[in-house]
Amino acid sequence: MNFADVVLTALQQLRENKLRSFFTLLGIIVSVTFLVAVVAIIQGMNAYVTDNLAGAIVGRNAFQVRRSPIQIGLFDDEEFRRIQKRPRITEADAAAVIAAVPHAEAISLQSGWPSPIADVHWNSRTLGEVAIIGVTAPYQVVQDYKFSAGRPLTDLDVTQRRPVAVIGADVAEKLYENVDPLGKPIRILTATFTIVGVVEKKGRMLGQSFDGFALLPLTSFESLYGRRRTTTVSVKMATAEEVAEGMALADGAMRTSHRLHPGEESDYSVETADALIEFWKNLTRILFSVIPAIVGIGIIVGGIVIMNIMMMSVTERTREIGVRKALGARSRDIRRQFLAEAIVLASVGGLLGVAAGWGLAGLVSVASPLPAKVTAWSIALALSLGAGVGVLFGVYPASRAAQLDPIAALRQE
Repeated sequence: MNFADVVLTALQQLRENKLRSFFTLLGIIVSVTFLVAVVAIIQGMNAYVTDNLAGAIVGRNAFQVRRSPIQIGLFDDEEFRRIQKRPRITEADAAAVIAAVPHAEAISLQSGWPSPIADVHWNSRTLGEVAIIGVTAPYQVVQDYKFSAGRPLTDLDVTQRRPVAVIGADVAEKLYENVDPLGKPIRILTATFTIVGVVEKKGRMLGQSFDGFALLPLTSFESLYGRRRTTTVSVKMATAEEVAEGMALADGAMRTSHRLHPGEESDYSVETADALIEFWKNLTRILFSVIPAIVGIGIIVGGIVIMNIMMMSVTERTREIGVRKALGARSRDIRRQFLAEAIVLASVGGLLGVAAGWGLAGLVSVASPLPAKVTAWSIALALSLGAGVGVLFGVYPASRAAQLDPIAALRQE
């Protein structure tokens, strides 16, 4: 028999035993589905964190000069006390950074973390949990904001302490539902500001919106909230390759501004969003270390089931094997036939698992805030696992079939 005949015969056996074949493949289908779906979600999250979350917090091709470092989780007591002793990042520090990095695309000063959260009001409507951020005009360039309506804050807004605000898309949609917010007042604490611009929607991640904010001129913000102890300088470079050079120049300017001696520990932090990205990568490494164990258990169980079903098939088809050998089929032909059936069976399970995993990943992406991105390597791995299981667990049944004595097989009823 040629290869095509072997595969066609294997597929015919699957069609004749549909229900048994399905339950035989269930372990492989579930394992491959889990593999493709989970990898798709993790890969989608990795891409989203790298492309969106880091950019939304720090900005693309950007770094920050901060009083406290970017930290995932809580500081320990000793580290917190040391950070509390650091001096405030001031306008003079920002001026030193601006002078040191003249080729930067934008350098802004903003109220630092944590941003105050407040209820905002218009007429009889109230919207809660809005982040209030005081900024200088270049902050909007650092964050790559695009405006769906109105204009950005300007340097004159800051120097003249104007009572104006730029709002995010969520605030525009929820507080000013079906109303153009431009020119409308917005009340924050005891002060009223006029809306001059609306930022285009940035999106959500893990249920967290990036559009629930109001930007105020830094001077107006400080009149309302007072000066923050964690004022931040953000620097945007033209390209990612220029970030390291810009950070070195900013670091030198800050050491001079803070009168630090060579070898003396810095009392500030110059950072990119790498801490956020590295934290996420460490988390996904843990997940990826668990996935093989879970998938492996399912694959082994599925392989054992396939081996048992193939052994049952050998018993059921003993007379068929005898007839084929009597007609001239060699042992290797019988071995190849049963091995092909095992491989086809496992490969079909892999294909069904890939389809189910792809569909599950798409469903998760639509029905939840988790993004999903099916990758070619996960599909290739899933199909390779399916075929590999067929080879590994199909060898023994195929060998048993090939070793049957044709005379004894023909006597089988």
